[in-house]
Amino acid sequence: MGMGKTDLAAVRFLLQARQDGHDLSPKELAAKLSISSASTTILIDRLVKSGHARREPHPTDRRALLIQPTENADSEVRSTLNGMHSRMMEAAQSLTEAESDAVITFLQRMQGAVAEP
Repeated sequence: MGMGKTDLAAVRFLLQARQDGHDLSPKELAAKLSISSASTTILIDRLVKSGHARREPHPTDRRALLIQPTENADSEVRSTLNGMHSRMMEAAQSLTEAESDAVITFLQRMQGAVAEP
């Protein structure tokens, strides 16, 4: 999508909030991203300029704003993820049975290593 890590994370949070029926304020977005309010303003400016987000007035607090993802952001994320998921499936399906067994064994061992105290 041609975005930095923080911008992409912000779009993900905005899309998830919309799916959950919740609107995010700049302050909530800053908290989710663990960035300052100044950085959040710059981030939102970038997302608005790139067409991935828009500022909307808060319905009950005329001093506040809500940040909404655009339809363009939604379709761009879906397009990017669909392509990535297809490539991931192709990679998994290209493994031989022996390679699949090796991957499964490795992941089970890693799971066990992480689970140990």
